[in-house]
Amino acid sequence: MRALTKNWDEHVTDAEEVSRSAGFQDLRDRILELAAPSERERCVDIGAGTGLLALPLAERVEHVLAVDISPSMCDYLRAKANSAGQSNIQAVKASATSLPAVDSSVDLVVSNYCFHHLDDEAKHCALAEVRRVLRPGGRLVFGDMMFGVSLADPRDRRVVATKVRAMAAKGPAGLLRLAKNGVRFAGRRWESPARARWWELALKRAGFDQVQVELFDHEGGVAVARRP
Repeated sequence: MRALTKNWDEHVTDAEEVSRSAGFQDLRDRILELAAPSERERCVDIGAGTGLLALPLAERVEHVLAVDISPSMCDYLRAKANSAGQSNIQAVKASATSLPAVDSSVDLVVSNYCFHHLDDEAKHCALAEVRRVLRPGGRLVFGDMMFGVSLADPRDRRVVATKVRAMAAKGPAGLLRLAKNGVRFAGRRWESPARARWWELALKRAGFDQVQVELFDHEGGVAVARRP
């Protein structure tokens, strides 16, 4: 499995800024709408970052285990939770492929823009971990990049072209980022988004049912599944 290579401790401010953008706020609202959390539920947020999902989720459930690979993200989230008087958030440094929860102990698992940082093998491992910690009838709802770097698929072409134009419009800095991404992609060190169909098959393979995937006009999508 490919390990994360980015040092997320250095990107707390960036993550917080992105989480406040209109696009991520809309995605947060859609994930929470589909998750339909209730007050007696225990939940896990994978790749919790600075609390985009964990903080509003904590207002609606009994307990949130907020998991992130970055100690600095966890520290920042704890500070925000304390500031908001939310004592039911537990921020823990851990990986999506090794969740610090016992079997069948969780009602709901959510995640946002975490899984594309994992290669396919790690994605399968993460789904197995989610299924392990969920109680029968428990739900998984996550948002992520959902496209492929391909010229054959019309949506893939549109998404890639949009991203290239957006970076190029930033001038020299954007062109430099394009070049760096090209080198990372060629060296197989780029992010690993998966298409909607891949997620449908992977979720079913992991033992989930009631699988649904919803694509957006932009690069992202939301998947919903239930542990039988």
